[in-house]
Amino acid sequence: MLETDHNKAFAKTMAQHKSFSSSPPSRSSVLNRYISLLNGFLFIVSILLLLGVFLPWSGSALFPFQNTISSSLPSNWRDYSLSQAAEFVAKDGTVIVCAVSYPFLPFLNNWLISVSRQKHQDKVLVIAEDYATLYKVNKKWPGHAVLIPPALDSQTAHKFGSPGFFNFTSRRPQHLLQLLELGYSVMYNDVDMVWLQDPFQYLEGSHDAYFTDDRTTIKPLNHSHDLPLPDRNGVTYICSCMIFLRPTNGAKVLMKKWIDELHAGSKAYEGNDQPAFNWALNKTAHQVDVYLLPQAAFPTGGLYFKNETWVKETKGKHVIIHNNYIIGYDNKMKRFQDFGLWLVDDHSLESPLGKLE
Repeated sequence: MLETDHNKAFAKTMAQHKSFSSSPPSRSSVLNRYISLLNGFLFIVSILLLLGVFLPWSGSALFPFQNTISSSLPSNWRDYSLSQAAEFVAKDGTVIVCAVSYPFLPFLNNWLISVSRQKHQDKVLVIAEDYATLYKVNKKWPGHAVLIPPALDSQTAHKFGSPGFFNFTSRRPQHLLQLLELGYSVMYNDVDMVWLQDPFQYLEGSHDAYFTDDRTTIKPLNHSHDLPLPDRNGVTYICSCMIFLRPTNGAKVLMKKWIDELHAGSKAYEGNDQPAFNWALNKTAHQVDVYLLPQAAFPTGGLYFKNETWVKETKGKHVIIHNNYIIGYDNKMKRFQDFGLWLVDDHSLESPLGKLE
């Protein structure tokens, strides 16, 4: 009896299943199935877009220097202003600035490695002199480059003393003044420099402007930090490639005078903005509180690379090495290589930009 009832129930169930499977699906069930498939497809696409867009921008253990997008970072960095860029990178009211054209990206990367070793890379702002540099840096390191029109030619590595070099460097005081007006302290570096120690520990006191002497004459270790006396021609020889400025009235006066000097003597200064900087320093000496940084810590290239005895005597004191007193892209690179200061080949992953292709 139980077996017969079981067989009947089984037969009834199979008949119902056959009837259900053989009947065509309703329009609503087909529509629901398509909607379900579409939702699944859109979900997969969304995940892929999230991975493709946000992973390159986010920090990870493999890429420790890449920043997470901040609400202060404009959605279109191609158009953002110097004030927006400075707000994004500034730390403790300070911005480290360099100005770079595309051919010098390897030198930028070399400098950044040395800055990163001193843990100051996050406050670096690259003023891109051309759109190729702007795109390259912000693709690798979002938010750390800004372009202030007009853009320059991106293909030429301008040599010291050339009109192109002057067009490149003569805009420097205007950029620095704008940052001071925004209330930031600013350290400016040329990218043919290498940091061996943290330079901020040498910015003693609360002076308006800090700079280095570009002469090769050896100073005593306890030399004066005042502006050096002018030579027989009435000029000093201060380097305009490493400057630290506080957002004071004195620093702004100095930048404005530098700009005035460049405009007034553009033909005389063509190819080199440094004489104008020195005239500005001398003409504003009674208005600006200046500080000459120690020579042993911030030597000119004409001393560091050419006086082996002095280098040995001051070993351990060197902070920033400037690869000047030599002209030419390839010559600068070779000298860095000869002295073990070309870091890009073996240490590119220490740079926020990584390995440049």
